[in-house]
Amino acid sequence: MLKKILITAFGLLLLIGFLGSVKFAPGFGQFAAMAAEGARAVMPSTVVTATPARPEVWETTLTATGSVVTMQGVTLGSELAGKVTRIAFESGANVKAGDVLVQLDTSSEEAQLRSAEAGVTLAKINVQRARELRAQSTIAQSELDSAEAQIQQAAAQADNIRSIIAKKTIRAPFSGRLGIRLVNLGQILHEGDPIASLETLDPVYVDFSLPQQNLAEVAPGSVVRITTDAAPGQTFEGKVNAINPDVDVATRSLRIQATLPNPDEKLRPGMFANIEVVRTEQKKVLVIPATAVLYAPYGDSVFVIDEKKDAQTGQVQKILRQQFVRLGLARGDLVTITSNLNPGDTVVTSGVFKLRPGLPVEVDNKLAPDAQAAPKPDNT
Repeated sequence: MLKKILITAFGLLLLIGFLGSVKFAPGFGQFAAMAAEGARAVMPSTVVTATPARPEVWETTLTATGSVVTMQGVTLGSELAGKVTRIAFESGANVKAGDVLVQLDTSSEEAQLRSAEAGVTLAKINVQRARELRAQSTIAQSELDSAEAQIQQAAAQADNIRSIIAKKTIRAPFSGRLGIRLVNLGQILHEGDPIASLETLDPVYVDFSLPQQNLAEVAPGSVVRITTDAAPGQTFEGKVNAINPDVDVATRSLRIQATLPNPDEKLRPGMFANIEVVRTEQKKVLVIPATAVLYAPYGDSVFVIDEKKDAQTGQVQKILRQQFVRLGLARGDLVTITSNLNPGDTVVTSGVFKLRPGLPVEVDNKLAPDAQAAPKPDNT
């Protein structure tokens, strides 16, 4: 029994020795062959999109916030008390200057006017008769003067009644768009009761403020661009028309007013607006697509593609180098770089979050998006 065990153990040792020689023998062992093959292996290249950093000239702007203000706006009201007999407008309608909006009851004034006009006619007859009698020296000059004064008084009384009738015919003082109607037929209006709002919506003003140190950079005629949440994706352009002569003592800022055309009436009084005032000075910048930036709490960086020659194969490879940069202005799909990047440096523009320094890459820009400072995406 012992002999069999010894023979079995000896056979196992021979088998282990043979397998060890096959696996670990220097020069021709399997593990040595695997190590040699690993040394000869070349890491496959990662396909990326890339673009060179390019210099551009950008216009510089001053930013502010402001409010849209109507050029002309008023809440129409009744100057005199009276009963509404006719309403000649609809809520939200466009009207022209002089259009009749509301008619109050003038029946009493019209009767008084007829009486006053009759008094004027009688006064004219009395003056004519008094002149004839005065020519014959039948009456004194004072009586003729009294008759002429009476005709003036009668005419003034008639004019006063006509004025009251005119005031009870409420008209649009200027062209614009009416608001919601606040009166009804048969309603008794008192002096000052509101009827509707009337606003001129084309063009409109935009009021905003800038710090006093920007006074030299803004002047009447400066181009202003406006954006608002009420018209997403749309920019309205106008020009500065007035700058307040005094500086606000509390904020040390200048109040500025710009005029903007508003043919579609998308801008309404009271709207909040984001404002850019275009400076006359232009700035040279270095720009790359915003997708090329790897944002991180410890610093923003980009992956620059460098060309290096492989010492073993002699082939030139594109290798990634992570470069920390400082960002500047952003506009559309582009961002400016203020330091640590040179014009012409090629940076990776997509998938930067999964890259690492030293990684070999191949550039394929067939599907690379076109980065623009003022992109206009299709409405899909």
